Amino acid sequence: MSEVAVTPVAMPAKRRMAQLVMLALAVVVIMGAYANVGLAVDGQIPAGMLAYGLGLGGLMLAAYFVLAKFAPWADPLILPLVTLINGLGLVMIYRLEAAGMRGASTNSQIMWTALGVVMFSITLVVVRDHRMLQRLTYTAGAVGLVLLAIPALLPASLSEVQGAKIWIRIGGFSIQPGEFAKLALVVFFAGYLVAKRDVLALAGRRLLFIDLPRARDLGPVLATWVLSLLVLVFEKDLGTSLLLFGTFIAMLYIATQRTSWVLIGILLFVGGAFLAGQVFDHVGARFDSWLDPANPVHYGNADICQTSPPGDAMCGKSFQIMQGLYGFGAGGILGTGLGQGHPYLIPLSFSDFIFAATGEELGLTGLMALLMLYALLVQRGLRTSLAARDPFSKLLAGGLSFILAWQVFIIVGGVTNLIPLTGLVTPFMSQGGSALLANWILIALLVRMSDAARRPPPQAIQNEGLTQVFQR
Repeated sequence: MSEVAVTPVAMPAKRRMAQLVMLALAVVVIMGAYANVGLAVDGQIPAGMLAYGLGLGGLMLAAYFVLAKFAPWADPLILPLVTLINGLGLVMIYRLEAAGMRGASTNSQIMWTALGVVMFSITLVVVRDHRMLQRLTYTAGAVGLVLLAIPALLPASLSEVQGAKIWIRIGGFSIQPGEFAKLALVVFFAGYLVAKRDVLALAGRRLLFIDLPRARDLGPVLATWVLSLLVLVFEKDLGTSLLLFGTFIAMLYIATQRTSWVLIGILLFVGGAFLAGQVFDHVGARFDSWLDPANPVHYGNADICQTSPPGDAMCGKSFQIMQGLYGFGAGGILGTGLGQGHPYLIPLSFSDFIFAATGEELGLTGLMALLMLYALLVQRGLRTSLAARDPFSKLLAGGLSFILAWQVFIIVGGVTNLIPLTGLVTPFMSQGGSALLANWILIALLVRMSDAARRPPPQAIQNEGLTQVFQR
């Protein structure tokens, strides 16, 4: 019996070149926007533009080489899309820093971007087979819970910023452990639901047109609901609470295809949030500001708010929301143009409200283009989920894609006053290290699963009786 030699399928050269061209185009667009800001603000191209462009281009080229080496069959659109979104965030932060806005720092964000690319590369090198994460299901769950709990257990002096206890601050170092907790918990959710999906998919009684789950199967949903409420109450973090519970419900739906779980999840969260709003003042204040942001009680004194953080003295909690809405209105359809608006009048426009700052200068047209970039990125992730060859990969890719889309919805809904404002930031755009690092790791995991899903099976070659055809 002859042996069979197995040879890997080579990556098409055209595919790699297309990815490289799209990556170069993303860098060119970013540099054009960077030059536009300099011309609008100072009347000349920024002096450090060449070094900035070469640095950003070299950084993304390094990420491309790592991806080509360790995940050559990955979706070619993912890295260029992330590069463009991350670069536009750098441009907006540079624009705000040029306007003299306190807290905006382009150099700091470039450093965090570089570290994010390093984490992206390390993840691809270390996680050669993402299915190994399934063996760490309960370990990931424990790690996620610990990371969520640490800020709540620390004294306010070490964990609280602007009312939310979501930080660990020691000396000049600060980090948001919740950003990394969401990744660990998504791994846990995926592993747990793969093991329990058959039980959770069983139907109980039928109510109208919906098959309700059995009462004894409600335990996981109730446990996650209680966890999300604990985050909301003790850490005063509506964003993370909504993000985690929504992600679990979405992954539960992917695993079981039961619409009843979605309806139960919505009822539980709305009911829990309403109850928390009645019992806890800080939760109720957020809902009051959302329902009536223009009320002087919530809006406060505009002159004081320009020099004081939101929530201080006579500066109302809804001042940010109103300034953001004014920015959207000033931008209109086409925007004021990069460097020609007043986004620095919006508090925290370099972090929480960078979407509103972008809306003022790029207008509704620019925002729609930005949202399309996010939509494309999520679509590529969901496509990876559909193409995955095992249940764990499908759930993990679907969960990571959903958590990215859900985060964008929550922050955009907050700054447009569609939903109550949360403490989440716009992925890859807002200034800050924790969120940027966590999101680059998220992208690395999607790239790894995309490579596994799209890689053709090895070709078996018989040693004897083989006829080979060569084409020029």
